[in-house]
Amino acid sequence: MPTENPTASRETHSATDVGSVGLVKPKSQHFSEPLELACGRILQQYTLVYETYGKLNTDKSNAVLICHALSGHHHAAGRHRDDDKRPGWWDHYIGPGKPIDTNQFFVVAVNNLGGCHGSTGPVSINPDTGHAWGPDFPSLRVRDWVHSQARLADVLGIGQWAAVIGGSLGGMQAMRWSLEYPERVSNCVVIASALKLSAQNIAFNETARQAITSDPDFCDGRYLQASKLPRRGLAVARMIGHITYLSDDGLGRKFGRELRSGSFQRGTDEEIEFQIQSYLRYQGLSFSNIFDPNTYILMTRALDFFDLAREYGDDPVAAFSHARCRFLLLSFTSDWRFAPERSKEIADALMHANIPVSYAEIESAMGHDAFLLPNARYEGVFHAYMKRVATELAEEVR
Repeated sequence: MPTENPTASRETHSATDVGSVGLVKPKSQHFSEPLELACGRILQQYTLVYETYGKLNTDKSNAVLICHALSGHHHAAGRHRDDDKRPGWWDHYIGPGKPIDTNQFFVVAVNNLGGCHGSTGPVSINPDTGHAWGPDFPSLRVRDWVHSQARLADVLGIGQWAAVIGGSLGGMQAMRWSLEYPERVSNCVVIASALKLSAQNIAFNETARQAITSDPDFCDGRYLQASKLPRRGLAVARMIGHITYLSDDGLGRKFGRELRSGSFQRGTDEEIEFQIQSYLRYQGLSFSNIFDPNTYILMTRALDFFDLAREYGDDPVAAFSHARCRFLLLSFTSDWRFAPERSKEIADALMHANIPVSYAEIESAMGHDAFLLPNARYEGVFHAYMKRVATELAEEVR
């Protein structure tokens, strides 16, 4: 049976943090009931770490699930300490008066199973060996995350989500929720996502994985036992990924060909370094200090394996015929990793399956990262849709 860690469940809010959910503390939920995974293996026990914002109403109908992307985690909004330099990764869109309004909704953000921010994953101890799971952690699929999240919803007493929301890989989870548990989802918000990865996307992921595994300190994935860490490989993997998350236009506006050091003048021996080089190295180094390489491999493979329509004869219309919720789809003009065409494919399939769907293509120069960043039209469309959800919930209560 699942048990909650009471010492990790307290949550406080700072009255001075205007427009934010304030100070928050992660919560930890342990499950002793075995979970059969899509790969055929069984995880005998596991823990999910999550955060909540807002208040669950009496009939528990106002809950919203946030599904994170590849390198995301449970800390989606607010701050853990007053001196935190940055709030949660989606703080601009979660909070009082924001699109995901915590005055209206009870928001749950989960660190996916297999993650490296508290939920059971490759860095956790394998009870059978007494060592970190490392490369022995079971292969995961998006549906495994959905099933584990459904168990968490059961613990919280949430029978139906007012909305399941996610961007990128999180959008894939949201769509899978609509098919695996159609009666438990009222609204599905899918942002900058796709029915499946393109060959180009799979290629980028494989290149990133090769960067990690070719690092001499990778040690066949058992680097923790060897007291090593393949920082260089993970940093390069992050650099590869980060380039694909940005647009050419966005990079040009931010960095152009500006130099950080050196000169093109003849007769100088000083090494030339562009601003973009320095920026990418900083991003790679920062990421290598906070993320686990085996987790990165695990998550990118889950991305590669995702194909919503595979088991429905490769027919997305047949797949979505099982859904019972409304959908909001959002894409961004400069996103070439999950291009607007991918969202349009989802919208077309939903319409042919007679599922209610709203779609907006947002003008942005920020590439795939646009779903994380401030944008007036994005915020307006998102806010209007969620306001309708909140209004309908209020009417049902009356």
